[in-house]
Amino acid sequence: MKRIFLSIALLGSLTAQAQFGYTEPVKNAEGSDYKFTKIAHLDATPVESQGITGTCWSFSALSFFESELIRKGTKNPDLLSEMFIVRKAYESKAEKYVRMDGKINFSEGGAFHDIPYVIKNYGIVPKEVYSGLGYGSETHDHSELFSVLNGAMKGLLEHMGHMRGGLTPSWQKAMNGILDAYLGADVKEFEFKGKKYTPQSYAKAIGLNMDDYVSLTSFTNHEMYKKCHLAIPDNWAWGESYNVGMDELFEACEYALKNGFTLAWGADVSEKGFSFKNGLAIVPEDPSTIEVKGKDNKNFSDAGADRSSNAFLTPTKELKITPELRQQGYDNKTTTDDHGMHIVGIYKDQNGTKYLLVKNSWGTGNYPQGYLYVSEHYFKYKTINIYVHKDGVSAALKKKLGM
Repeated sequence: MKRIFLSIALLGSLTAQAQFGYTEPVKNAEGSDYKFTKIAHLDATPVESQGITGTCWSFSALSFFESELIRKGTKNPDLLSEMFIVRKAYESKAEKYVRMDGKINFSEGGAFHDIPYVIKNYGIVPKEVYSGLGYGSETHDHSELFSVLNGAMKGLLEHMGHMRGGLTPSWQKAMNGILDAYLGADVKEFEFKGKKYTPQSYAKAIGLNMDDYVSLTSFTNHEMYKKCHLAIPDNWAWGESYNVGMDELFEACEYALKNGFTLAWGADVSEKGFSFKNGLAIVPEDPSTIEVKGKDNKNFSDAGADRSSNAFLTPTKELKITPELRQQGYDNKTTTDDHGMHIVGIYKDQNGTKYLLVKNSWGTGNYPQGYLYVSEHYFKYKTINIYVHKDGVSAALKKKLGM
């Protein structure tokens, strides 16, 4: 999943409910004829921007875990440090990259299960303690950072191909020196709100059990109701997902939301029908009705190309999605692992079509203030995986999965 840090935009509110105000019906854009009414709408911390980075996976997953803290009774949870997660993930990616002789992906991207991996192995710190802005900027921009990191890893790989002796331990010190320079010195101990912590003790103090979370996916090239490894480049940690039916995947999302659980969502966002600026993601039966000007950046870290169509303003007939069509997109690489987001609600339009309310990490410049409505059709077609607390999975699905 790929690339946007503003100062917190909505200082008067920590919840998505307050951001929207529950004036119903709501719409996705100014002048839109869409009328969305709430089925379920859960709390979330304020929308942020990941800046020019490929770290959506960290922003979306930590937003999800912040909502978990709210669900568990913390009214105003500490905002967690995305860049501490990013830093420790880079350390682990680099080590595996070397062990695999460069035969795995080394990039800015990651997956939702990277967060439990980091928290279990290294802990977590509040954003206030580690902003990751060690290079003097007020917003995140990792273009230079990744160029330096990637150059170092490629140089090390070339050296490995010609070395006569073994590697020295200095390469890891060099890697950490780059991370220190750009993100700030690693955190070993810190004081926060009058208490002293290590990242590990702080992780224990917030009270989230990282073993309570599961990933669900739906692809026919894997055995149904079994665990599988998603074959996507950013799954560098080789995390597992449970494989379920396409309709079951949406039903799992709906069940979780109706029972008070938000979800992290990984998806393809390169489609014509995904328009953050219009606050909507749909799959029109006739995609030629959508005009695209410009192009998305390679890491999908902003609103992207301009997409215009009456379909973004007036409900339109959408393509019927089947498991076969979904699988075809995955097999022919038109469905790719682009972006991580946070699902916080479910709505329906005036025609009864269901939409997921999705919190993004591209700032608050669009009409729904950093959110968008994703149709059931788009979700079924372009979802890579969802991440949820196992208590947010129905008993019937748990039984099928042996969970």
